[in-house]
Amino acid sequence: MRIGFSVPQFGPFADPDSTAAMCTALEALGCDSLWAADRLLAPLTPAEGYPGGQPMPVRYGTHLDPLLALAVAASATERVRLGSSTLNALWQPPLVLARALTTLDLISHGRLDVGIGLGWMREEYEAAGVPWQGRGARLEETLDVLDAVWRCDPVVHTGPLWTIPESTVLPKPLQGPRPPVLLGGFTPPVLERVGRRADGWLGASMPLPHLHGLWAVAVEAAERAGRDPAGLRRVFRVNPEVTTAETDPAQTHHRGTVRQLCDHLRAVCETGTGTDEVLVDLQLATDSPEEYLDLAAAFMAELTPWRVSAK
Repeated sequence: MRIGFSVPQFGPFADPDSTAAMCTALEALGCDSLWAADRLLAPLTPAEGYPGGQPMPVRYGTHLDPLLALAVAASATERVRLGSSTLNALWQPPLVLARALTTLDLISHGRLDVGIGLGWMREEYEAAGVPWQGRGARLEETLDVLDAVWRCDPVVHTGPLWTIPESTVLPKPLQGPRPPVLLGGFTPPVLERVGRRADGWLGASMPLPHLHGLWAVAVEAAERAGRDPAGLRRVFRVNPEVTTAETDPAQTHHRGTVRQLCDHLRAVCETGTGTDEVLVDLQLATDSPEEYLDLAAAFMAELTPWRVSAK
């Protein structure tokens, strides 16, 4: 098991100076990775509810840009991997996105994990001027463009949405043949795409039967594509509600004491291949940097015995 935490960037943590200091402190705790999330806006009256049936957290209306937050984290750290969980990839042209991600890989000296997804909020797509319909096909071509830009010289791409004439697009990322690409989402089409063409899955802490059913889709897709599913990474996010007293065991995938939450995370990772990672996002659990770091230390103490250090 590898251990990651969120880059502080939402609500009271949307302060670049504080973000930098906290990323330095999180690396000093010994974690393996730091991950930035993506939010464009928080509608006051959303047409659809927040996933899970709860209201959207108010603090998601205050946020730092994920790629710039990762640049801050890169400058404040030396060792940890830096990832996006999850970057909404369709809100900008893929050539522009490729340039930004290449630059970030170079700034971080090859520590970037590219985690991308489709998002779930129609209002953000409307505000970004991107069609809601056809998201899957748009993501497929986005992945094609990223591969072309990162792997080829010269670069050329002709597709239904974008055309790149034969061109020089340099520099390339430090990581070759490209930075790892992980895909986020919780539907069978997402898991099929993970198995077919990604390096891993950005999942979530969830009841084990649900997890097993989703992951089976990725495994079968990888095998059909002639890929080894054992080579796929899995990163399980948890936005924990931390309690002082033990809670219902059926809720410990997201709510409970630190030990209960970590017991569930260990159970999730024990079903994997030894390359699994947990991402603990504490931005909804506390309002202060001091409490955030204290909680992070508590999770590290519980999870470290099962840890596999990052290479």
